[in-house]
Amino acid sequence: MDWNGREIEAGETFTDRVFVADDMTEVANRGASFTGCTFRDVRFNASAHGDAEFVDCTFVNCDFFDATFERCRFAGSRFESCQYGLLRAEGGDWSSVSLAKADLSGCSIHGVRLCGAELGGARFVDGAVRDCDLSGARLDRAVFDNCDLRGSDLSTLDPRNTRLNGAVIDPHQAIELAGALGLKIRDR
Repeated sequence: MDWNGREIEAGETFTDRVFVADDMTEVANRGASFTGCTFRDVRFNASAHGDAEFVDCTFVNCDFFDATFERCRFAGSRFESCQYGLLRAEGGDWSSVSLAKADLSGCSIHGVRLCGAELGGARFVDGAVRDCDLSGARLDRAVFDNCDLRGSDLSTLDPRNTRLNGAVIDPHQAIELAGALGLKIRDR
């Protein structure tokens, strides 16, 4: 189906639907709800989504180049073999999503709730994960090289099995990471 440039409004709901090779390029989604849907080979390029829901959805081999998600809910959704170039997420609830091994390099994620998210092996090189709630997230083997992490909850990040080369953190996070390494911080 060609959704290219279509406007989807609040109140539109899609449940347990399968979307295959749909073109959602430049879609303007203003609060539609997708529950238990599967998106396979769907292009979300340059689309804008605000206050939308994608709950318990599966995304396989989808392209999110330059897509924007503001205050969206992706709770329980799973992403496999997708492309995310320049994706932007601002606010919203992405709790318990699976983005394992996703290459989110260059993406900007700000103020997003990622509690319990599966981010093992994910790459955030040259991106930003700012002011995000990562409590309970699995971060083993994740790569945050040159990533701006300021303000994010890093309580489950183990610096011994996560790459942080050139990452930008705030003083509170520095103390937290030093503690995770077993260092003792003393004033003189």
